[in-house]
Amino acid sequence: MTKRNHESRSLPLDGASIISEYRLLDGVPDEMIDPAGALRPGWDRLMSAFDDLGSSELAARFERADQYLRDAGVFYRKYDGAEGKERAWPLAHIPLLIAEDEWNSISSGLKQRAELLEMIVTDIYGDNRLVQEGLLPPELVAQNNEFLRPLVGVQPAGGHFLHFCAFELGRGPDGAWWVLGDRAQAPSGAGFALENRVATTRALSDIYADMNIQRLAGFFRDFRDHLFAHARRDGGRVGILTPGQLNETYFEHAYIARYLGLMLLEGEDLVVEDGQVMVRTVAGLKPVSVLWRRMDASFVDPLELRYDSRIGTPGMVEAVRSGSIAMINALGTGILETRALAAFLPRICKHLLGTGLDLPEIATWWCGQSAERDYVLDNFDTLMIGPAFATTLPFDDLRGTVLGASMTPAQKAQLKARIESHGKDYVGQEPVRLSTAPVYVAGQLEPRPITLRVFASRTENGWTLMPGGFARVGSTPDTTALAMQRGGQAADVWVVSSAPVEQVSLLPQEGERLIRNAPGSLPSRAADNLLWLGRYAERCEATLRILRAYNARLAELSKPDLPILTRCSEFLETIDIDATEPMPQGLLRSIDSAVHSASQIRDRFSPDGWLALNDMQKTAQRFASRIRIGDDSTRAMTVLLRKLAGFSGLVHENMYRFAGWRFLEMGRRIERALQIARITGWLTHEDAPDGSLEMLLEIGDSVMSHRRRYSVTAGTQSAVDLLILDPLNPRSALFQLSELRTQLEALPGGVRDGQLSAVAKAALQLQTRLKIAEPEEVTPDVLDDIAAETGLLASLIAAHYFT
Repeated sequence: MTKRNHESRSLPLDGASIISEYRLLDGVPDEMIDPAGALRPGWDRLMSAFDDLGSSELAARFERADQYLRDAGVFYRKYDGAEGKERAWPLAHIPLLIAEDEWNSISSGLKQRAELLEMIVTDIYGDNRLVQEGLLPPELVAQNNEFLRPLVGVQPAGGHFLHFCAFELGRGPDGAWWVLGDRAQAPSGAGFALENRVATTRALSDIYADMNIQRLAGFFRDFRDHLFAHARRDGGRVGILTPGQLNETYFEHAYIARYLGLMLLEGEDLVVEDGQVMVRTVAGLKPVSVLWRRMDASFVDPLELRYDSRIGTPGMVEAVRSGSIAMINALGTGILETRALAAFLPRICKHLLGTGLDLPEIATWWCGQSAERDYVLDNFDTLMIGPAFATTLPFDDLRGTVLGASMTPAQKAQLKARIESHGKDYVGQEPVRLSTAPVYVAGQLEPRPITLRVFASRTENGWTLMPGGFARVGSTPDTTALAMQRGGQAADVWVVSSAPVEQVSLLPQEGERLIRNAPGSLPSRAADNLLWLGRYAERCEATLRILRAYNARLAELSKPDLPILTRCSEFLETIDIDATEPMPQGLLRSIDSAVHSASQIRDRFSPDGWLALNDMQKTAQRFASRIRIGDDSTRAMTVLLRKLAGFSGLVHENMYRFAGWRFLEMGRRIERALQIARITGWLTHEDAPDGSLEMLLEIGDSVMSHRRRYSVTAGTQSAVDLLILDPLNPRSALFQLSELRTQLEALPGGVRDGQLSAVAKAALQLQTRLKIAEPEEVTPDVLDDIAAETGLLASLIAAHYFT
């Protein structure tokens, strides 16, 4: 057990202090105030700094932290029924402070626990001695959905089942930290802990710098090195296996992948050939040696595990058997999250390690044993009732864990009957009244219950703990463990040292060998999304320019039946745009599609680019409910064009010229060529009304270029020459095809042994057709052919690189 033993400091009596109204809850320990009513060490400095800042400056700083999280797009997905909605990450602005000596005790206890869990899972999938010797009931293994029979007897690559774990801790009334739960399946939260740290230090950088807070980067650096050490032995790649963007913690998957330089992979990105896991990349199939699994194990392989999984990779279990893939954590480790296991851990620990648990477990009674079941039924009102396994309760009116006393008489009777008939599915646990920590509410501090999530990772030198993790802060003053399951916020955790701490970075250290990732490692799915992002962005731009030209003339002439406006409206209908709407739904759908494509590749997308794209989407949605057709719409389209130009500029100037940028660029070029060919054909047709050529040059953003290039007023041939055939006009179709060829030939397989790929040949043919054409030969029918052939190039790219 770890208890407090620190010098106390007197509580300031000044009514102007931020803690002057802070009132402890009766009988509940507090992280900031000791039993004598004094501020604990570290907290006194933090509160004094807050008082020095003053309430208005403090509020402004906390808003700065919230703004950072919004700008960075930090979110989690909350499920309200079948649909999940993205919610802003709920930061609790006051960090939780833990003294270094107390943290060292926590670390020691959790390292012991991690070793114990490794020994247990090794036995479950190996000799099964714990069951044979009566230390573990066979039902908790054999009837457990997390027990994966195809993995029995399979030794994981590298020799260990566990590499990354999380633990839920709570401080009880006696001042000791208790373990509330283990997370070994696919522990989440490490990335959010890192973002909590960044946001909190943005707001409190001066305070943070003065308090000797242990850094987090070293933890991530050591674990990254552990992953790459596995990969270097096998010569393959390292990836994070994610269920995809609909997962509640997808942001974290993308963030960690970007932070550590890992590939973010979905099941469809992978294929198993001859027992080796391969990733589909734009350079062909490439081997993968290490997968940091953020997907529940049963979904990983529809061939041998869950047959209905749509997110897994057939053959993955066979690859694990062959030892060609190191899975972090190994498949089957989810069994360690079985809640009933807590009832047997103390005895198992004594048997395996020869000592007791350094960090105590909350008292647990498994109802699969008659004496324990009777105890739970006799003490029903005073216990927490929950599922024995890592699933929800099989009880119609109840989900999760509940305090028996909180149920209605009918619910109690029904649940007791279920426990009597299906006791193995239930556990009773002693309620834990958690300690409280201060939360900033409307300019004051209020106590709220907290639990602590701590992360442990295996490195070349054994287990190491993230110095901090994050604290889950309850949304109400209820200090039972139940309160932590419903909402709340997350706070950064500062481990306060008595001496200055080492400045740690993920950047290479002096003398370390520089390792460059090979340029052909772009997964095909990511390339596909980048291509479509480029296409949707250009499609939005073309639509905006047409709508602006239409509304500008409508505002000026107020004659919607004017031939040029009628012609424009008819063309917009062909691309699913209703010109009578101030902010057409078709345009909003195109913007949404661009955002959706970007959301699939968050690990490869700059935060600034993501922010710019989201800003454009939100601006368009605001306009949709406020503007009127005509002049309002003209101004709105101009605003959106500026925002889209800002997004395109960020992408063009900031993205590294790897294959990802090339696919984004190709998408832009294909769509711009296609759009300008179609628009030019529409406005140069023989029955085009007066004003068509002027509108064409305006939509093509080439009015000034036309005036400088030609000594005549706009005519069909000059417009076609400038917008289709001019190799120097960045808006012309020929310019797009020339740029497209350049990118295609720079891609893996674009030119092989001096021979162009099929798609590069097709682009060359179309480019050559335009290079040798004369303006008078480029009729609307020819332009339709050019648009169709340009669209075909996109299909050829998909066939060559995405399938």
